[in-house]
Amino acid sequence: MDAPRPVRVGATLGAGTDRWAAVVLAGGAGRRLGGADKPGLVVGGRTLLDRSVAAAHGAGITRIVVVGPRRETELPVVWTREDPPGGGPLAGLAAGLAALDLSPEALVVLAADLPRVSSALVGRLLAGLGQDTDAVAVVDAAGWVQPLVAAYRTAPLRAALDALGDPRDRPVRALLERLRVATLPDEDGAADIDTPGDLARWRP
Repeated sequence: MDAPRPVRVGATLGAGTDRWAAVVLAGGAGRRLGGADKPGLVVGGRTLLDRSVAAAHGAGITRIVVVGPRRETELPVVWTREDPPGGGPLAGLAAGLAALDLSPEALVVLAADLPRVSSALVGRLLAGLGQDTDAVAVVDAAGWVQPLVAAYRTAPLRAALDALGDPRDRPVRALLERLRVATLPDEDGAADIDTPGDLARWRP
């Protein structure tokens, strides 16, 4: 089946750099939040989706693909959907990568439920990539590696996706077993919002 055709919305994207791009995954169902639209939740006066998009853009990335149902965003993005819709984050990552018109050297992958993601963190992830490193992912104090707050070198990422085969309903963490991964400790940067308790923590 052909991949869904990406739709460019908003103002014309700037030329930026062809070396970097970002995929923001915004297709989750929010089941543990009673079906709430997590990317649309407002924390600190900004939706979680806009926080992730702004973090990528502020780090110098202008080629940003959002995978999920189309919503209003503060900055221009390219929209696409995973196949099938609801097929999980790995399917979303594959769809986002396919939606890029040019292949970047590095791809930043961000979830759309990160209350403390920042352009500084994205910059640190990109700076950590090297010839001996395929990916740099944030890790929290408990040692949990967060593959949805990470930067990947695109060529080994594509190879890992191809080796995994059908990405539907498979975890993004399956990629890490096939990549040379460095970690970046950042407790707040690794935090996401999955439950009402998580939301209450970031809405004092």
